[in-house]
Amino acid sequence: MHSVMDFLDQLNEVQREAVTCTEGPSLIVAGAGSGKTRVLTYRVAYLLQQGVPAGRIMALTFTNKAAREMKERIGRLVSASDARYLCMGTFHSVCTRLLRPEADKLGYTRDFSIYDTSDMKSVIKTICKERGLDEKTYKSAAVLNRISMAKNAGITPAQYAVHTQLLREDREQRLYEIPSIYEQYQARLRAANAMDFDDLLVQTLLLLNTFPEVRERIQQQFRYILVDEYQDTNYIQFLLVKLLAEPQNNICVVGDDAQSIYSFRGADIRNILGFRRQYPGARLFKLERNYRSTRNIVNAANSLIHKNVNQIEKTVFSEKEEGQPLSLQPYMDDRTEALGVATQIHKMRHKGYNSFSVLYRTNAQSRVIEGELRKLNIPYRIYGGTSFYQRKEIKDALGYLRIAVNMRDNEALLRIVGFPGRGIGDTTMKKVATNAIEHHCCYLDVMRSPEDTGLEVGTAVAKKLKTFAAYIDGLNRQSEEMDAFHFAEMVLRTSGVMTALSMDKSQEGIDRAQNVQELLNAIQEFVDQRASEGIDYTPITDFLSEVSLQTDQDENLTDTMERVTLMTVHAAKGLEFPVVFIVGMEENLFPSQFAIRPAEVEEERRLLYVAITRAMEQCHLSFARQRFRNGTVTFASPSRFLNDIDKQYFAINRFSSTPATHNSFSAHVMNNMPAMQRALNLTKVPSSTSLHKGAESDLDSSAWKPGDRVSHRVFGIGTVTRVYRDEITENDKIEIKFDTQGTKTLLLSHAKLDRA
Repeated sequence: MHSVMDFLDQLNEVQREAVTCTEGPSLIVAGAGSGKTRVLTYRVAYLLQQGVPAGRIMALTFTNKAAREMKERIGRLVSASDARYLCMGTFHSVCTRLLRPEADKLGYTRDFSIYDTSDMKSVIKTICKERGLDEKTYKSAAVLNRISMAKNAGITPAQYAVHTQLLREDREQRLYEIPSIYEQYQARLRAANAMDFDDLLVQTLLLLNTFPEVRERIQQQFRYILVDEYQDTNYIQFLLVKLLAEPQNNICVVGDDAQSIYSFRGADIRNILGFRRQYPGARLFKLERNYRSTRNIVNAANSLIHKNVNQIEKTVFSEKEEGQPLSLQPYMDDRTEALGVATQIHKMRHKGYNSFSVLYRTNAQSRVIEGELRKLNIPYRIYGGTSFYQRKEIKDALGYLRIAVNMRDNEALLRIVGFPGRGIGDTTMKKVATNAIEHHCCYLDVMRSPEDTGLEVGTAVAKKLKTFAAYIDGLNRQSEEMDAFHFAEMVLRTSGVMTALSMDKSQEGIDRAQNVQELLNAIQEFVDQRASEGIDYTPITDFLSEVSLQTDQDENLTDTMERVTLMTVHAAKGLEFPVVFIVGMEENLFPSQFAIRPAEVEEERRLLYVAITRAMEQCHLSFARQRFRNGTVTFASPSRFLNDIDKQYFAINRFSSTPATHNSFSAHVMNNMPAMQRALNLTKVPSSTSLHKGAESDLDSSAWKPGDRVSHRVFGIGTVTRVYRDEITENDKIEIKFDTQGTKTLLLSHAKLDRA
């Protein structure tokens, strides 16, 4: 245990102020690598040292992993017993904790299920199929995205149905039925006594707004509210935080507007940019010292992000060594780029493979990189792969536990009724589903009394349905009599799941059985952990809540083998590596071709800022002259963002890691251009591997203007949206919105266009 002075001695001056100014609203703007987690952790520990009871403090994080680590660190700073009663977790986990005791007020039971993405997609697919909608148009992921976006903006199904802008957007995508699907989707969830992730936030907000006595009790309980990663909060989270903090407004938000990169999930950068307008007397603390990266990396990132207009002004600095400049490597094509990266990693393997990360803008870019790493026997991991809890056998096992505590959970029932086989097939379950909808009841109600709903099945099938329903009813009664581990062990044994898995003697079958055993181990650890925190009885509902609230960033890299980490830039946020490779620095890739409006381009620039600031010692950027995308080879030009980084922080490479067959090309390019121009003007040099084999067009930029209809032999018919001179490459370019292939930027000299 540490004294208060021990805390303060470990902090710089600004960090110390941010920790000790605990009353009233505070905004802590934490630059990359500036010790944000330490400040947040120490602020909570300081409150505890000042005599604030742990139960009065709520800290909201964006991953369960971050919450666990913070709680452990606080426990080491003060005492584990003091930290035990902190309310600390993700928005979704804390909202679940607040909702369960009050669920009946909203028409749910306290054992409501939490649907994960696969459950949600299943409900959407069922609704669309029942309505006879084209599954290619009404893709479940796209429909869910629209519904989630609406929920995050606080828009109900009724409001959606009359929302002019949303309806116009739906019409443009030919998704005319979204309002009615949204309405049915919510009805299905409520009938199943279930909430999706967004509902956890929306229903908590509804609870606080509808029941003043509940709101006041919660506000009185939590006198200090802390929010991590505030730049990633959405509109509903903004409203929740505002309500929870009233009336004391002892609210401290921590974040970095320069790392706001999740607008596609509903995050609203205006929350952090407008915090001081929301709380006029708020204290502002800027954590500007970067403890992670060398000066060259920090200064390069600064020069990039300062090009953004909408930001809180700050200048991050490092007192570490100057370090190596960023390297910029041009390549002929994406395969050569992948080989170049793999070769560099192989040369530096003495650092240990865990030192390296390869970052890319889109998941599809990993394929060619993986191939080259395998050729050189370089071990790697894809960060954000299939979660343990998303494996089929685990979801099957969890399905039994879910239906046992919430017998209205139709999705769980559909998952487990056929495993192990018990003579109840898909045809029967379709009839059950139809009858349940007609009679406004859950599937299990129909199975208990098939004759009451006129279910058209034979006597033998009816008996099987009743037997299964009786088994689930028995589990439900026992779920309240046993702790989570003993209940789960009993269910997996009596259901036949363990027996069925053990009969498969293939390696895959053995792995599946071991995975289910590992699930039981996880439940036992969960119960033991709760017992160490003074909680004598842990029901299975608590474990199910914990599992369902796992985020995509909570996967632990548990294997001990040294591996190179491959991931998208979005997945890399919060991580750090000694050596980082950022590949695909090309227009229409990074920034994305979908970044049209200035705000979208600024977010893409923030995304590159996040990528660069993951690097501790070395940062290598690269781009390819040609890239295989969407089934065709396309010409690529260097990203405009390369021109945003001050050239003094760059070193231009000379294809040192490319195959010998390209040496003559690289020498020709490198020996005939000034340093920076050499790297950025690759697209001027004809290539023997060019798609058009160096063919030149006799059309200059004046031949085309916005609005012209054109024909391209690969992309088809389109409309010219822009004709311009690229400042980086000094090449004439034409931007075309193709009718079926999206927007493409082409070199005018290679475009080979005809008038349509």
